[in-house]
This record gives sequence, structure tokens and C-alpha cells, in this order.
Amino acid sequence: MRELPINLCPVPTEQQPVNEYEQLKESWFFRWAALEKSAYWRKIAGIGVIGWLIASPIAAASFPPQKLLIPFILSSNLGGGVMIAFVLLQLGLGWRYVSDRLKQETVFYEESGWYDGQTWIKPPEVLVRDRLIVSYEIQPILQRLTRTGAILAGLMLTDAFIWIFL
Repeated sequence: MRELPINLCPVPTEQQPVNEYEQLKESWFFRWAALEKSAYWRKIAGIGVIGWLIASPIAAASFPPQKLLIPFILSSNLGGGVMIAFVLLQLGLGWRYVSDRLKQETVFYEESGWYDGQTWIKPPEVLVRDRLIVSYEIQPILQRLTRTGAILAGLMLTDAFIWIFL
């Protein structure tokens, strides 16, 4: 028995994992994680600056910069770090979701609504293609996000230890 060719896939176009990957790769926000190194770090630094600017007035209300400069800077840094952490979390969740959909042997999809879900078993050539996309395109992105999160955690822990020893 011959399996269905790729073009006879019953999954609606917008729900096919490879198309979800293409949409994610082209989206304004999620493509940040796939940018070149310098552009990626500029985006992360920009988010950190925005977070710092948002957190600074709150920190200034608790720690007036004229009297308590170091606690003000540390708490502003932590606020900026939280903003970066939220962005990294959103990026990671989006890329992880698409990665999981591509790695699975079956695709769950909805034909017209939430009440009529179906499952399609990927043909071997589709499964191989999808797993290659995960290995060569998505895994490096997830590793970059993980490394960035680890660096951020280290910086935030450093701030917290400085705070403790003040």
C-alpha cells in the first residue's frame, strides 16, 4: 500500500507544522531569536534598556538615587532583567512548540473547530524533513535562548548577591 504524497496532506495549510515553522521564522517578534549574533544582542540589550527605564522610577520611589545609589541601580537592573526574562520565555515557548510539532510522528489538527479534531500520521519523508528542520534550524535557536537565559540568570544572581552583602 502506498502512502499519501506530501501534497495530499489532510492537515489544513495553516496547521501544518512546517508552515507553522515558516510563519514563526517570518514573524516580527520570533525571528529575533534567529538573527545574526550582533543584531540578536542589540535586541536583547534594547529590551533590557526598556525594562531598566520602566523599573527605574519604581526603584527610585523605594531607593532615592541621591541617598541609596547602589540599591537603586541593583533594583533597576533586576527590573530590566525581568523584562528580558519575559521576552526570552515567550521566544522559547514559541520555538519549543513548533519544534515539538515538527518532531512528532503524528499531527493533531482541527478541520473546522475545536470539536472535530483529527490525527494525521506523517509519511516517512515528511517526518525526516521535519526532524532535519528541528536539528539544523530550531535546535541552534533554542540553544541560543537557553544560553542567553543562563547569562541573564548569572547577572541577576550577581545583582542579588551584591544586594545581600551591602
